[in-house]
Amino acid sequence: MPKKILNGIVVSDKPNKTVTVLVERKYQHPVLKKVMKARKKYNAHDEENKFKFGDKVTIRESRPYSKNKKFEVIGEKK
Repeated sequence: MPKKILNGIVVSDKPNKTVTVLVERKYQHPVLKKVMKARKKYNAHDEENKFKFGDKVTIRESRPYSKNKKFEVIGEKK
C-alpha cells in the first residue's frame, strides 16, 4: 500500500524534533455540491529541527514515532 504524501504549512515547532503541519484539502459536498475546505493538523517528525513556523513542507506517512506522531517531514515544498 502506498504511503500518504501531504503538503502543508508548519504552524508550530515548539516540541523537540516535531513540527505541527496544517493540511488543507478541498472537496465537493455530496448533497449541496458546494466546494468545501477541510483543515487538519498532523504532528510530523523533524530529525534536525530544520523547519520553522510558516514553512511550506511535504510530509509522508511513516512508522509511528509516538502516540500522535505518524508522519515525517521529507522536504520543503517549492
